[in-house]
Amino acid sequence: MKAAPSTAALFLLLLLLLAGCAAPADAKHPAAPAPSVSAAASAADPLIRGWAVRLRTAQNGELARLRPLLARMGLPDTNVHEGHDMPGMVTEHDLEQARAVEGRAFDRLFTALIRDHLRQSAQVSRSETESGTRPDAKRLATALVSARKAELTELDRLPGPSGVAG
Repeated sequence: MKAAPSTAALFLLLLLLLAGCAAPADAKHPAAPAPSVSAAASAADPLIRGWAVRLRTAQNGELARLRPLLARMGLPDTNVHEGHDMPGMVTEHDLEQARAVEGRAFDRLFTALIRDHLRQSAQVSRSETESGTRPDAKRLATALVSARKAELTELDRLPGPSGVAG
């Protein structure tokens, strides 16, 4: 009988899954451009475009920290849950909707999707800080909880129909 995966392994695999929703496609992950990439180019509000660029840059850095940790644990650097529908996951249907709308409608859709994504990522990370036993995974989780809090705060400050301010 196979041993159950550790909480750190589950945390890291979930993070990889969630990161795939927000990080740009690359040679290892050639899926359609993620929402943060689309928003950096398509958002009507320049503040949303700027925020999406900052988010994409931050999440690329997180992936750079995540991948070596996966390797140290002997876990795959692939999305083992691709195609699964989970909270915070951007689905193909969501991407189709994003391609079909423009302007403020795109901004509203993007911010709703990314808000759900950030909240779920924070929840997964918090679970690791509370239940994890692997120090390196807990350090990453702690950093991600702080990052998500800051990202959600900044998202909520965006003006107009996208954020809650304005």
